[in-house]
Amino acid sequence: MSDGGAVIGRPYRPEVSDPELKKPGAAFVTLKKQGELRGCIGTVEAHEPLAVNVARMARASALEDPRFPQVRPAEAPDLTIEISVMSPPEEAEPSEVEVGVHGCIIERGASRGLLLPQVPVEWGWDREEFLDHTCLKAGLPRGSWRSGGCKLYSFSAEVFGEKE
Repeated sequence: MSDGGAVIGRPYRPEVSDPELKKPGAAFVTLKKQGELRGCIGTVEAHEPLAVNVARMARASALEDPRFPQVRPAEAPDLTIEISVMSPPEEAEPSEVEVGVHGCIIERGASRGLLLPQVPVEWGWDREEFLDHTCLKAGLPRGSWRSGGCKLYSFSAEVFGEKE
């Protein structure tokens, strides 16, 4: 059985000649349908070639995002794709987070939430709202980033894709 050139159950290994795509890289792939989120999955740490990571995350965004039913083939023409190539996360202070420049990861215990740099811009959030929503994504109360026990990391991302 075929899945976009790959056999189901076997990882897709894209053929690339660009040396930058062969280097380890981490990325998130976001799928939208008519402007609404339809899937978004990615990795924060680079453990495989960027081209392989993007291919895996695209498939996972379509088929494995637990927030949504699997994308059906008939939906493909209505989807847009956005790829965010991640920088390594670095521990940060809340005052260092720049909306539209940085993405955030907030951790406390086993709870972890991540929002990409473009999210607060799309929603019109300021820094505090961005940090609050990252806490909510981690399953933590708003404002948890102000209290002890939370670790905050920031990262940047090179974002590209289709325009809706």
